[in-house]
Amino acid sequence: MNENDSKSKRATVLLTNPMYPKWQDYLSDRFRVLMPEDSGPSGLMDIAHQANYIIVRSPLPPELFERANRLKAVIRHGAGLDMIPMSAANKFKIAVANAPGANARTVAEYVIGQLINLSRHLVQVHNALNQYDWPTARALSSNATELNGKCLVIVGVGAIGSVIAKICSIGFNMRVIGVTQTSTRYSDFIEYKSLGEALGQADYLVLSCPLNGKTQGLIDHKALQLMKRGAKLINVSRGAVIDEQALIFALKEGQLGGAALDVFHVQPLPETSPLRNMKQVILSPHLAGITDESMEAMSEMVVRQIETMEDGQLPQHLVNKEHSEAIRQRWQMIDTSADVTES
Repeated sequence: MNENDSKSKRATVLLTNPMYPKWQDYLSDRFRVLMPEDSGPSGLMDIAHQANYIIVRSPLPPELFERANRLKAVIRHGAGLDMIPMSAANKFKIAVANAPGANARTVAEYVIGQLINLSRHLVQVHNALNQYDWPTARALSSNATELNGKCLVIVGVGAIGSVIAKICSIGFNMRVIGVTQTSTRYSDFIEYKSLGEALGQADYLVLSCPLNGKTQGLIDHKALQLMKRGAKLINVSRGAVIDEQALIFALKEGQLGGAALDVFHVQPLPETSPLRNMKQVILSPHLAGITDESMEAMSEMVVRQIETMEDGQLPQHLVNKEHSEAIRQRWQMIDTSADVTES
């Protein structure tokens, strides 16, 4: 075993949840891999002090960082950072990385499927055919519409939103309006407008933006009332981007003609939620970004970044770049302490 192999064997990687089997096996061959019996906060806290790296698929408690004195980095198995308490990570100068774009195609395909479901009432048709009869199900087609020529507003035109826009513009001849906080412009077939300008033109509204201080509660009662009556909404962002009570009211009152929701304020979605009993609503349990292909891609991207850090380099998708120097200093202290302990 050479020096680099020995160093890799000493590093400990904590998984909050299982990852793609091929890459979990790859990790286990090269690192010490731990996974708590209880994936909740207490289970993570019990073994956090052993971890050099944490691969994140469940929320981390802020107090974990104070206890994890050997921790170099946390890497999100995905793009969204809402599971990682950034202020605590920055306080202790712990590197935060993610896997942006790895599941963009997967989420985009989910959105396309739900656009078709909503436009053709396919879920309602299926249920009516099984629960009632052929004529009842067939009658639902009288209110179905084509996507051709309709206006799609995408809030959050990043890796996911840009793929959705391309498919809808080229494949369905839809007019696409993008609402974004960044200056990046992905293509000339996306019109860019402010949220206030865009909402009133939307036949379909897709939310694919990150959750942050600017987007929390972004789609509230006022925003929903600006939309065309009967417009439809798809949320693959985070539940908190929408005022859920305002959404429920808009659906009950008919301001919204339907919704496909993959994320919610409280997850799992409570049994008592009114959303569960609305025929015009399609629900899924936060799975838009999960396919065999996307899980493999995210796991590989995470593992490669751990290997990069074990070689002493900052990860490719470092989020808190402004703390780079302090992160390096923390790593040096951890490595020095490990060398002293082993000697």
